[in-house]
Amino acid sequence: MSRDEQLRERWEFLVEKLSAQFSDGDPLELDGIVYLVGVQELGNFHRKFKKDEKVNLMHIAICRLLEPYGYYDFDFFDDDGWPHYKIKEQLPPLKAGEQAVLMKEAVVNYFLEKEYIT
Repeated sequence: MSRDEQLRERWEFLVEKLSAQFSDGDPLELDGIVYLVGVQELGNFHRKFKKDEKVNLMHIAICRLLEPYGYYDFDFFDDDGWPHYKIKEQLPPLKAGEQAVLMKEAVVNYFLEKEYIT
């Protein structure tokens, strides 16, 4: 099986599993899954987030997801428990499709690491 096929199959399985658990089966999109990663990384599951906090959760998730690729490094937790990252290397210019593939790969790898999927 090619790497692209494996990524596609894992992505589809992950979307199904997360959608069943968090959205009553309505398929989650990439942004929704990235948001879930942010909530997971913050570790504060049972509260409502304000709009600016949701943006920050997405940022946390993107940093965490791209950390293994060498783009970000974890820096510290602030007094409120929010993780902070520093930019290690600028992302190269990517087309929209390339960005989506990179993020899907990073998300799949994250959930493999967390043993949510195999």
